[in-house]
Order: sequence, then C-alpha cells, then structure tokens
Amino acid sequence: MMSPDRRNVFRRTLFPFLRWRADLSASTLRADLVAGLTGAIVVLPQGVAFATIAGMPPVYGLYTAMVPTIVAALFGSSYHLVTGPTTAASIVFFSSLSVFATPGTQEYISLALTLTLMVGVIELTLGVVRLGALVNFISHSVIVGFSAGAAILIGTSQLRNFFGVNVPRGGHVQDKVYHFITQIPDINWWVAAVAAATLTTGILVKKLAPKLPHLILAILSGSLVALIVNAAVGGQAANIPNVGALPRTLPPFSQPEISLSAIKALAPTAFAITLFALAEAASIGRSLAVRSGQRVDGNQEFIGQGLANIAGSFFSSFVATGSFNRSGANYQAGAKTPVAALLAGVLLVGIVLLVAPFANYLPNAAMAGILFLVAWSLIDLKAIKHIVESSRRETAVMLVTFFGVLFLELEFAIFAGVIFSLILYLERTSHPYMISRVPDPESPKRRFTGDPRLPQCPQARFLRIDGSLFFGSKDFVEEYFARLREEHPGQKHLAIFAQAMNFVDTSGGDALAMETRKRREKGGDLYMVSAKHGLRASLRRSGCSDFIGPDNFFYSKQDAVRSIFGKLDRDICKECTARIFRECHDIPGPNGAED
Repeated sequence: MMSPDRRNVFRRTLFPFLRWRADLSASTLRADLVAGLTGAIVVLPQGVAFATIAGMPPVYGLYTAMVPTIVAALFGSSYHLVTGPTTAASIVFFSSLSVFATPGTQEYISLALTLTLMVGVIELTLGVVRLGALVNFISHSVIVGFSAGAAILIGTSQLRNFFGVNVPRGGHVQDKVYHFITQIPDINWWVAAVAAATLTTGILVKKLAPKLPHLILAILSGSLVALIVNAAVGGQAANIPNVGALPRTLPPFSQPEISLSAIKALAPTAFAITLFALAEAASIGRSLAVRSGQRVDGNQEFIGQGLANIAGSFFSSFVATGSFNRSGANYQAGAKTPVAALLAGVLLVGIVLLVAPFANYLPNAAMAGILFLVAWSLIDLKAIKHIVESSRRETAVMLVTFFGVLFLELEFAIFAGVIFSLILYLERTSHPYMISRVPDPESPKRRFTGDPRLPQCPQARFLRIDGSLFFGSKDFVEEYFARLREEHPGQKHLAIFAQAMNFVDTSGGDALAMETRKRREKGGDLYMVSAKHGLRASLRRSGCSDFIGPDNFFYSKQDAVRSIFGKLDRDICKECTARIFRECHDIPGPNGAED
C-alpha cells in the first residue's frame, strides 16, 4: 500500500495545481485578475494575426488562446508562462500544411486539428517518460536563426495584403518576391496607406508609450484610416478588403481526423513543431523563473503543454505553445500564480462575444501592418550581433537554420539546425582540451601551470585532460599520445591530471590501457592523478582501472610527483639542468647545489 507521503507526491504530480493552491489569497487573486485581463486584451489582435499566418480562419487564433491556455495553466509548472498561438508555431503550420491542402479550407482545418493532436500526444509522452532534456539540443543560435527566417517568411506572405496585389499564397520566398516585383505598377495605394498607417502607429506607440497596447492602437488607427478613405473616395474605388465578422460563439467541439495516412504524412512536421514548441515554452518558463525565483519542472511543463494541445485539438485550436510576448506581459502586469493565465483564457471568451462583430470593420491591410510589426520583433539584432562576434561555429548554425527556413520546408530547417548543432557539439567533445603542465618555480607551493616557457622534466610528462574519453574522442587522444611519444621519447612516464575528466567509456578505457602498455614496454608507466569518484567508477567498468593498477592512482599531485620521482633514472637526473621538482635538490649534478 502506498504511504500517505507518497500518495501526496503522486497527487501533486498528477494535479500540479494543488501545489500553488496554498499560495492563493485575496491579494494574489486581485493581481492575477489585472494580469489576466491584460493578457486577454493583448492576445485579441495577436490571435487573429497568428491565425492568419497559420492559414486558419481568424477566429481559430482566438480559440487557441482559450482552452489550451486554461489547460496549460492548470497542468504546467510555471507561474507566469502563458500558452497560446505564437508566430513560430503559426509559420511552421502554414509552411507545412499548405503542401497538403489549400489554407482556410475544411480539409486544411481538419489536418491542422490532427497535427495539433499529434503534437500534444508527443509532448505528453516526452513529459511522462521524463525526457525534458531533449529541448536542450535546440541551441539558442537555432532559435535566433529560425526566428529571423520566419520574419522574412511572414513579411513576404503579407505583401499581397500590405500593397493590395495578387501574390500567390504558396511558393517559396523568391517566388513571392518575384511576383510582387512584377506587380509593382498595380499596387493599390489606398490599401498601402492603411497598412502604412497601422505600421507607423504601432512603431510610434511602442517607442514613445511602451506601456500602452501598441498592437490594439495600431489596428484602431488602420481601421480609422480605412473608414476615412472609404468615405472620401468610395468603397468600390478604394477597394480595401476587410477580415469579416467573427462568429460570436464559444470554441466549438471539433474532431481531428485520425487516420494512418494523415499521421504518416504529418509525422515529420509534428516532431519538428514539438521540439521547437517545447524549446520555446521551456526557455520562456525558465527565463521568467529566474526573475521570480520560482523553480520550473521541465517534465511537468511538457505534460501541461501536451494536455493543452490535446484538449485544444477537440476545441477548434491549432498548436499552442508558450508565448514570449504574453508571458512577459503577464509577469510585468504583476501575475502571482497560474490563475492569471487561467483568467486570461476565461476573460477572452467574454471579450470575443462582445467585439467579434466589429471585426467586419478590420481591414486586411491593417492586419498586414500588424504582422509586419510582429515579423520585425522576431529579428533579434542584438542576439545576432553577439553570436557573430562570439563564435564562428554558432554563426554557422544560425545561418544554416536561417537559410533553411527560407529555402527548405520549415520542419527540415529546424532539423537541419539541430543536427548541425549536434555535429559541431560532437566535434568539440571529440577533441578534449589537452595541455602539458609543469611546476611553477615562482609559486611558493610550486603549483602546476601550463606556461610553455617553463622547462619540462626530460623523463616525465604531466598532462591535463579537460573533457571525456569516449568512442568519439578516442582517435584524437591516441594521436596526441603518439605525438608525445614521438617528439619526446625520453619522457617515458606520463601522469594525467584527471580532475576535469567526466567519464571514460570502453573505447576511452582501451585508449588509456593501450598507452599504459606502450609506456611500460619502454620502461615507463602511466598514472592517473586527482580522478573523481565518478571517473574511477567508469574506469572500473571499462576494465582500464585494473590494467593501470591501483598503485598508479593518486589523490594529490604531491603524492604523484613523489612516487614518479622515485622511478626516474638517476643518471639522467644528474645531467639534468631543469630541476623542476623540490626532490631534484638532493640529486648531485650540474646545478644540484643551487637547486
């Protein structure tokens, strides 16, 4: 029978909202209500915009900000993360699903619901089996490159609405740019004026009054300009199309298409979106947790995201994940518990019922202006500059992802960035840092240093290895050992300072054992110094520990030097001028008296 303590832990894992129930009070509820209302207002234009990006009817963006937001708040672990539609998920959606069906059609919507369900199941599975560390394989450079590429995709996809020209919805970036250039003489300048007014208002409000809801004010500005233009020149003459009225309904029940053919076709996209969505949610949750001092459980967050998307797929939602903008606004608005995100989803229902009819006055050009703002916000110039200046490797990862987004299918662009990151990581780990160490005569305790100007002992080499010895680094380490033997044949004894070595697998153990054998054949030996407990355990498992011998393991450098010095050839010591050890003082020779 399960003990009361274990039952309590089980309940809190299954129902994580029990953890923060005790934190609720009148003051936290007031703060959460204000933050929730702020979030519901902020997501109104964003939801419509993101649904447009995803190729879904505008109202689906609002549905995605309702049920998934509530479920994620109840079953996640972050106090401030707000789940819902996001730019990244939307752009992947459009790029992936438009291959299978025409955006906005019933077939397209059906595939979107199926994809959402698949993503939710994968996320839930990863959380249940505690594989939250998988998102760590998506580096920051991949996200920066993806976001910049997605910004270009969003901008080019809205050229038709921003300028009132007939640019095809499908196709690659270069195709859309080409079609736009050929239609420059046909630009509808009234449409462009509405879009430009929206864009300009959003930029000015965000810069001059950052506390005001710049997206909402930008939409109102664009809509007002459209009304003035229509009144001045006539609706037919201006030809400014509108979004159309949104239905005043709660999220309707929906049923994803569950068929083997659909699952097989959508599987690559589902895995790509899952990785990126979880990385986005986890990074946002952790960054806010650092500010608030809260601990975020990554696996529980996976479970919350998975349940949110599973529930959303049955309530007319497409893929939801953590939103940086709305989560940051939630924190800045003073949210204290996940009730704030929960209230944002609930309050949005009431707001939609009130304002849905007014979407009939919302011009497509105003939405294009909003999406241009969203696209620009995705390009993190500071992060790009930092990556370019700090690392050529990370710059390469960022560029591979960026150009992959522009010229490959989006899911493959994500995989390409992740795979390239892993290749570079494996390349780095397969080359552990190896540097010779010698005692510093200027140091009172003769601490070992890597200064290449200091003399080496002609009979013993002291080598520090930072990293792990495994199958991927075996060849590099063996080549380094061989070069030491060839260039310094007199240094028959090799002591390895192992305090910075993490583990040794069977291949790495074989490399150490082989080096030990070769040095013993020449009259020398190999020694391990300052090996941590975990490293010793992996050496025992590989069989290397027994081959090297317990007498060749030393906890301190002083013990190692004392033991190795006792094995040195005294005739060579008498002729040696280096005299780098204290023990050398007692050996007569050229400089014996001084040393």
